[in-house]
Amino acid sequence: MLIDPNSHLYVYAITRDFGFAPNPFHGSCTLATCKPGIRKSAKVGDWILGVGGANLKSAKKKCILLMKVSEKISFNGYWEDTRFSLKKPARNGSHVQILGDNIYHQNENNEWVQEDSHHSNADGTFNMTNLERDTSSNNVLISDHFYYFGNKAIEVDLDSIEYHRIRNYKKIPLNSTIPAIDLIKKIEFDFRSDKNSVISDPCNFSDFYKRVDQGTGELY
Repeated sequence: MLIDPNSHLYVYAITRDFGFAPNPFHGSCTLATCKPGIRKSAKVGDWILGVGGANLKSAKKKCILLMKVSEKISFNGYWEDTRFSLKKPARNGSHVQILGDNIYHQNENNEWVQEDSHHSNADGTFNMTNLERDTSSNNVLISDHFYYFGNKAIEVDLDSIEYHRIRNYKKIPLNSTIPAIDLIKKIEFDFRSDKNSVISDPCNFSDFYKRVDQGTGELY
């Protein structure tokens, strides 16, 4: 079923599109960091629409990502699941490996471990701002039904779903909001042959080696 009963569409602005959050690689699209409010609230069957934020000029207000949530698991579950081993970061690996989003788990003392990753400090040590924000929701959203457009982001009618802010997110019920359903159905029809693939590189993929501090927005 394309639209599940009592499901919702979450629309949010993607501030930076490295291929880290969301991470569309290795056959599944995952949202494992950033947007703790969406990761906490969204449930299996909900849809997530990521549109380019103000900093992504060529993709601004365009659809970078549309994904249906197929699983919702904890950070420890994500870390221990062999299906997602390839999403663990390797800072000496390929572009895709460097941007792995499987970065959090808890040690034997239930303390958070942040792997050397896009959300760590420049020297690989814990970035506590990122850690505290990311782990404020102990949820990873996984999709096996997604469309990732990257730097070939497509036009979508955001006015029809009354999404005007480029910051924060909007939660839209899909049992009564026909324009939101139509938006999903149009992308599903127009790009059905591209489902579950990386249609184009992330907007910021050339800066794959950089890291970010969510508190300041600084890249380093």
